[in-house]
Parts: sequence; structure tokens; C-alpha cells
Amino acid sequence: MRPSLARAYLNWIGKIILGIVRTLHGIGAFALITLGVTFTKFGKASDLVHPLIYREIARAGVKLLPMVSFVAFALGLVVIGQTVSLLNRVGAQEYAGTVMVTVIVRELGPLVTALLVLARVGTVLVIELSTNRATGEVEALEALGIDPIHYLVMPRVLGLAASIFSLTVYMIIVALISGFLFAFIQDVPLSPGQYLNQLAASLRWQDFALLALKTISFGAVIATVTCFHGLARPVRIQEVGQVTSNAVVTSVVACVLLDALFIIVYLVI
Repeated sequence: MRPSLARAYLNWIGKIILGIVRTLHGIGAFALITLGVTFTKFGKASDLVHPLIYREIARAGVKLLPMVSFVAFALGLVVIGQTVSLLNRVGAQEYAGTVMVTVIVRELGPLVTALLVLARVGTVLVIELSTNRATGEVEALEALGIDPIHYLVMPRVLGLAASIFSLTVYMIIVALISGFLFAFIQDVPLSPGQYLNQLAASLRWQDFALLALKTISFGAVIATVTCFHGLARPVRIQEVGQVTSNAVVTSVVACVLLDALFIIVYLVI
């Protein structure tokens, strides 16, 4: 019995590893195809495709402003306000700017925004595309000579990349302001000038460059993964829920791994 159980366990692990390898291979090939189509066909059918990009920006960016505002305000109260209050108790107010830049600008701001967009828009993308695939609409586009990557995927990738970048900047600003308001309510001896000076002293030009690269990467990864799961293989209507669940899990793992990569970059530079 023991060798049989061990063999079954190893087979289970092997299937998981092979599934991960196949998924990575498929997403990588899909991303390269999307990148090639973006560079070669961006200007083609612009009257039709470019409005789709603006639509995705409105859906993934503008419509999420109330939710992002609420989360940013809560994030500022919970994280920044409490941190400033704690630093004041131990007499280390001069480190407030460093902590805020590290926690909000470099880490929580981009990651929380990406997860919000994934939860609100990424799931919708998978459902839309997998339903289109199940009902034969993707095949109909191909029969009409329309490239599905150009028409369905490229606008979503560019739209989500621009939306997550813009929403992250907005979230960081709101979180920093709400955090200072909370510190002010708690009578922390920190003036607005001191607060801004600490933030300015803690920020480097690399922070702005890496913030832009990180947020755009989050948007591109989420859009690519969700579109891949929606279009990669023929599905039935009954499988749309499972496909959506797989896409969300894969996107979360990809975002966390990408965030870990940027943490290493921050440590190196």
C-alpha cells in the first residue's frame, strides 16, 4: 500500500507541475502573439479598434474611481495613520516618509489597485470572451477575416495597462492625504510641510520609473491571462465559471510573483 500511495502522490504532483508548465507555455506564446499584433497592427482599423481601447479605459478606470477612492481612504487611515501614530510614540517621526513611500508607493498601492481591477473587470473579461468562444462568435470573426487578437485582446491589454497606472497614482495620492488627516486628528505633531518634505526626501527617480513599469506590467499581465483563459480553447457555456476561476487564480499568482520580482529590483538598486 505504501509504494502505491507514494506513486499516486508523485503522479498527482507531476500532473500539477505539467499543468503549470503547459499554462506558462500557453500564456507566454499568447503574450508574444499579442505583443506582435500590437506593434504591427496598432494603426490598422483605428476607427474601429481605438474606441475599444477608450471603452476599456472607461470601464476599468473611470467606473472604478468610487471603489478605489473608498479603498484608498481606508488604506490611508489604517496603514499610514497608524504608522505615523506609532512612530510618534517612539519618537521616530522623521522616518514617516520612508515608511509611507515603502508601504504605499512601492507595494500596497500598485498591488491593491491591480487586485481591485482584477476582481471588478478581469472576471468580466473572462466571462465575455469565454462566452464568445462558446457561442462561436470568435470563429465568426475569423471567418470574416478579422483578427481576434487585434479586435478582442489588444484593446483590453492597452486599456487595463493605462487604467491600472492611472488608478494607482490616484490611490496613492488619496491614501497619503487621508493618512495625514488621520494623523492630524490624533494630534500627531507633524505639519503638512514636514510631511511633504519627508515624502520628497524618501522618493527617488527610480520610484517613479518603477511605479509606471510595475503598474503597466500588472495591467498587461491581468489582461493577457484573462484573455488567454477566455480564448485559449473551445469551451462550453457550462465551463465558463470554471474558466473564470482558473483565470482569477492564475492572475493573482502572476501579480504576486511580478511584485516579488520588483521587490528584488528595489533592493538591488
